[in-house]
Amino acid sequence: MLLAWNSVELPLHNGVLPPFLYGKGIHNQWVISEALSCQQRFVFDASWTISSLFFNDPENLSNQSGKESQLSGAERRSWESVGNSRLGSLYGSSFFLEVNYSGLANLVKCDRQYLFVNTTENIVYPVTYERLSFWKGQIFHSWRLKKLMACVGGLKLLHRRLDCCLADQLKALPPLDFPFSLESLLSVIADKNKTVVLAVAGYSYREMLMSWVCRLRRLRVTNFVVCALDYETYQFSILQGLPVFNDPSAPSNISFNDCHFGTKCFQRVTKAKSRMVLQILKLGYNVLLSDVDVYWFKNPLPSLYTYGPFVLAAQSDEYKATGAINLPRRLNSGFYFARSDSSTIAAMEKVVEHAATSGLSEQPSFYDTLCGAGGSNRKGDDRCIEPETNLTVHFLDRNLFPNGAYLGLWQKKNVRRDCAKKGCLVLHNNWISGRLKKLERQVLSGLWEYDAGTRMCMQRWDRTKLTKPTRIF
Repeated sequence: MLLAWNSVELPLHNGVLPPFLYGKGIHNQWVISEALSCQQRFVFDASWTISSLFFNDPENLSNQSGKESQLSGAERRSWESVGNSRLGSLYGSSFFLEVNYSGLANLVKCDRQYLFVNTTENIVYPVTYERLSFWKGQIFHSWRLKKLMACVGGLKLLHRRLDCCLADQLKALPPLDFPFSLESLLSVIADKNKTVVLAVAGYSYREMLMSWVCRLRRLRVTNFVVCALDYETYQFSILQGLPVFNDPSAPSNISFNDCHFGTKCFQRVTKAKSRMVLQILKLGYNVLLSDVDVYWFKNPLPSLYTYGPFVLAAQSDEYKATGAINLPRRLNSGFYFARSDSSTIAAMEKVVEHAATSGLSEQPSFYDTLCGAGGSNRKGDDRCIEPETNLTVHFLDRNLFPNGAYLGLWQKKNVRRDCAKKGCLVLHNNWISGRLKKLERQVLSGLWEYDAGTRMCMQRWDRTKLTKPTRIF
């Protein structure tokens, strides 16, 4: 299907474009429905003016071979196309009414003259080049009328097929529930080094999750996977086209606004992260755990790969500009790189076991287990060595991996420019209390990549419009 329209002051439609997955159907039909329902444009079907075409649709061609050819249309549809169908039925006019596609006028060329033909009302509309004019009930000579009838004889059949096709795609949709297993996702998501980037999120942080995803997509980082802490986040992620899986052991009753650092909710959520990292490590994959409030300026993986096996590279939470960065309780468990080796797995098992019996979050368990209570396992100013597993914990350079309190970077007038001077790879939006304050700080700094109103990643020109944080929450 090809769509074309002229550039005028009138919008094509009044609806908000759903976050369709490109190339998975419904988008063009949805646009036609909206353009017809808002009645701001004259919509017509120009199919009969096409003299030739080349059909090259890999998805449809694949369905014609093998066992899939025996399945019905609904059974053959991928989860992406089902998701697009769901979005198309929930957004815009399709949610309230059915559009009558049979009422479309058709542009045809007959006897060297272009005409609009409405087969429903049996009306012919001649076209003039000076301006588009319609004459209802135009009188034609009998010989010309015969030619017209010969030209448009098959149009009613064409309309019936279009109506049937769209009705099949937008109705009787199966439940949008896809129990993707962690193993199946890892096998297709991991990069050539068998590394995955893991994000863990609940529904209250869905906008921040999507801003994080949009940034990774802009950096061409595709080996990420999302662990959903609740069913709402899972549904939301599926409709956004994210590789997502459910954590069956995730805590319930995650507070929408009261799940920041120090709260009971925060403690439950963080412990789910370390359990999931351990599970992935045991499946043979390296893990870069990144909280969704970590903004990526560049892909940090090339730098993190320089740390060899039996090394866990973690962000330091130390805020003082000088001195040791491996002081007690200064290991940040919201950004670290763990390799799938025996020492790391054994050390992570100790962390998870310690956190399970602790009344605090997992972050103190990381430090106390790996660096020893009070820092007894510290080596130098930026390392620890866990004696039983012989795992080295390397605290990352804060100029490359700054936390939210380091050098007051978040308070700078131009955060992006100042971070670029430091050579920052990432910047953590921590050391601030409250979800809304965190969102506001990131949006106003210009380090925001997602428009919740359209559920789409923002483009460069969108940033000039972000003057108030109320646009996203």
